[in-house]
Amino acid sequence: MGWLFGNPGPVTAETALKGGRHPVLPDPQPHVVLGTPIADPVTQGQGEIFVGMGCFWGAEKLLWQLPGVVTTAVGYAGGFTPNPTYRETCTGRTGHTEIVRVVFDRAVTDAAAIALAALEGHDPTQVDRQGNDVGTQYRSALYVTTPEDLAAVKDVVRRYGEALAAAGYPPIATEVMLLQDTPAGEFYLAEDYHQQYLEKNPGGYCPHHATGVCLEG
Repeated sequence: MGWLFGNPGPVTAETALKGGRHPVLPDPQPHVVLGTPIADPVTQGQGEIFVGMGCFWGAEKLLWQLPGVVTTAVGYAGGFTPNPTYRETCTGRTGHTEIVRVVFDRAVTDAAAIALAALEGHDPTQVDRQGNDVGTQYRSALYVTTPEDLAAVKDVVRRYGEALAAAGYPPIATEVMLLQDTPAGEFYLAEDYHQQYLEKNPGGYCPHHATGVCLEG
């Protein structure tokens, strides 16, 4: 993990890698833990949130265990390059962050609850890194698809930021926005071997960077 080729500096639409014309995972298999499709559109009564909290292997495992989660999938979002590969993303020249798509049942949970679990599960005050994983591809991010979810997530980020400040931490650096307002406006599935990686590789890399700060109430 970390930079493959050094820090490339800020990425723009002009300097980003051009990417591919076709998805890197054209035929995604069902979730190996939940048994649900990982790429289907949301249906009535469902919502989705895209969570970046460092290396997406451990992040996905945390998120698929939350109550009300229907499915999860790892991929790339927030940058410019269409259909990026893992190797391309790790150069830091796509603008994307490693991210987890979470589809949830709105009768059981909501975007704010999932966002809070993510905030409490990593250090959202770190900029373009989580621990030894350094680069814009490891930045903290929360992308949603509806204005209502955006308002709810922004509120929980604000409240969690206040709790962190009280504990002596710097301001939250998490990128919070609508997915459609990111440069590419899309989420791109990662390669199959990354999907549910820690279920397939129980001894795999899974760093923990949580601050230990919890939001009361």
